[in-house]
Amino acid sequence: MVTILLITIPLLLGLVSFFIRNDFTRRSLIVACSGIHLVLTCLAWIKGQNVFLGGWFIFDNVGICFLTITSVLFSGASIYAICYLADENRHFRNEDEKRGIFSHEAVFSGCFLLFLSTMTLVVASQHLAVLWVAVEATTLASAPLIYFYRTKRSLEATWKYLLICSVGIAVALFGIFFLAVANNSQRDMLLINMIASAEVMNIPWLKAAFLLLFVGYGTKMGLAPFHTWLPDAHSEAPSVVSALLSGALLNCALLGILRGYQICIAAGLKEYCQEIFIVFGLLSILFAAVFILRQTDYKRMLAYSSVEHMGIIILGIGVGGSAVFGALLNMLGHSLTKAGLFFVAGNILSFFRTKKISNIQALIAERTRWSGILWMVGFLLITGTPPSGIFLGKFMILKESLFQGQYGISATFLITLAVVFIGMARIFISMTRGISAENGSKDNLLDANDFWRIFIPALFFIAIIAIGIYFPAWLARALEKAAEGLGGI
Repeated sequence: MVTILLITIPLLLGLVSFFIRNDFTRRSLIVACSGIHLVLTCLAWIKGQNVFLGGWFIFDNVGICFLTITSVLFSGASIYAICYLADENRHFRNEDEKRGIFSHEAVFSGCFLLFLSTMTLVVASQHLAVLWVAVEATTLASAPLIYFYRTKRSLEATWKYLLICSVGIAVALFGIFFLAVANNSQRDMLLINMIASAEVMNIPWLKAAFLLLFVGYGTKMGLAPFHTWLPDAHSEAPSVVSALLSGALLNCALLGILRGYQICIAAGLKEYCQEIFIVFGLLSILFAAVFILRQTDYKRMLAYSSVEHMGIIILGIGVGGSAVFGALLNMLGHSLTKAGLFFVAGNILSFFRTKKISNIQALIAERTRWSGILWMVGFLLITGTPPSGIFLGKFMILKESLFQGQYGISATFLITLAVVFIGMARIFISMTRGISAENGSKDNLLDANDFWRIFIPALFFIAIIAIGIYFPAWLARALEKAAEGLGGI
């Protein structure tokens, strides 16, 4: 019952939101839905694995971790969105009055909730074909959110997102077909049944299927060199949407790869998959490092940082052992920290009305002090500076690679991380130093009503710092169980 409610409540409320004309009611509906979703997620933890529709939908040890990150992230985003929408939508008020019932914010609110429903469907799906449908549904639900500003650049970013991700999903569909051929002893494609019959699968077909799944879902995940949609979409989307794209959507695509990986582990193809993970993990970190060094747009810089962290996560899973635990910990840290950074970027954009790094300075001056402080704290956390929880994840990956004698991987990992740190430090420091921030518009000054736009990212940052100082036992057990399901620990 909990499983179906987690999927259907945001779906139904999202459909209702399209027909609500009052802004306050729509925004209240988003916050209420996020609260209900978070409570139901807690119930899913208490009740354990929740089976629905003959095992097609189950929150297993891996899925429950992804569900929790998605729910927590959406809860913060929903609160942040109240002030954000109030500020941004005033630019569309005249147009909304002409459009009638399907106003600009109504489309945003409806798609926002549908996005939550589709992401929940992804993490709950145990049938691989249904999982594929759910991943594609996240693309359709999120595309109108990227087009929020209705500019030429946002239109280009939306089409780029739709086309590239749809091509990737089409490749993943071929992977599903190949997997069905490899699974010639079973009639269904339930994950648990495919794992049970993995030893008798056709290995060449299974290898080809995994490659197609990896390329297809890897495109949606933002792994290099399939990442070309990601910088544009993250840069042109509203900051609250960018936070969900980076912190939750990329994880959903990762889960699609991991489901195929679980089957390959059972079939004895673990090393085959790990080699692919390591190569593309390092490649993604390298691509991100190069582009961050020459970046002039702070939102695009955050987007390339997401490419880097997706590379770190897939690299950790490829290294195996305790590095899988580190990869999952890094995924948690990246989701919350990057969402917080995008929230702060939204504050900066609201004040300065520009994404150009060279036009922003003195963020820690009086008028933008709290956003400036959070901006620098977020930089230290996302780059893995102690006591960031991300530091623990990176350290575990490095330690495991050294323990296995993979010194080339370790050296490349450290060098690329150092380059990323240098590139991001240059950008963050240049934006915070200076004398004053008087070039910001007085009309866009963050006032007392925008308390939540400061509190939400601060809360996320505090959580990551707390994990770095004291790692709770319940969280360690949850990540250990998930890591065991992925061939780690």
